[in-house]
Amino acid sequence: MGIQGFERRLEKLVEGTFGKAFRSGLQPVEVGRKVTRALDAERAMGVDGVPIAPNNIGVYLSPADFERFSAFADALARELAEAAREHARDEGYHFVGPVTVTLVSDDELRDGECDIAAEVHEGNRVGSLVLPDGRRYPLAEKPVVLGRMSDCDIVLADPRASRQHAEIQPVGHGFVLSDMGSMNGTVVNGTPVREHQLTDGDEIRVGSTVLHFEAS
Repeated sequence: MGIQGFERRLEKLVEGTFGKAFRSGLQPVEVGRKVTRALDAERAMGVDGVPIAPNNIGVYLSPADFERFSAFADALARELAEAAREHARDEGYHFVGPVTVTLVSDDELRDGECDIAAEVHEGNRVGSLVLPDGRRYPLAEKPVVLGRMSDCDIVLADPRASRQHAEIQPVGHGFVLSDMGSMNGTVVNGTPVREHQLTDGDEIRVGSTVLHFEAS
């Protein structure tokens, strides 16, 4: 799924002037496949039994390919990072820090060659809630309460939400969502839950309000 989504987004990326860079030589989708294979090869088992994937990814290119990609290097790096997150989501991998992808020129590589260096780089616990209006609420080391009360961390103008409806707490390398005895319950990915370990892409329904969890 990660590579398919990456390919679809690349179609938009290569429209116009960028399209010329993809007519020959190393193709970005090849790089994307190498990145996902590196995640598979370098993953490790966490203490809680959950596979931990590398989140610090270096993409090494020949000088000519690096120059060819330079005009859209930032956009390509973002898309590669998103492909890595989607692949990790599909495979059930977790990250212990933000996913970063860096493109690097390597004089030892010939045109068309590409090396990937991927490692686990533990940083601060990372995560955010995507609110219905598209804003992101960052999650950190303190619990976050969702509900109708004005002193909740995330205030929901939703009559179906309880005054204090649900709480998100930092646990281990991630976050756990707990229902706080709400009247209408808390639903994750269509299933009512009392407690749930959040994973990247989870859809959370509180009353009639839908939020999404992003792990990095």
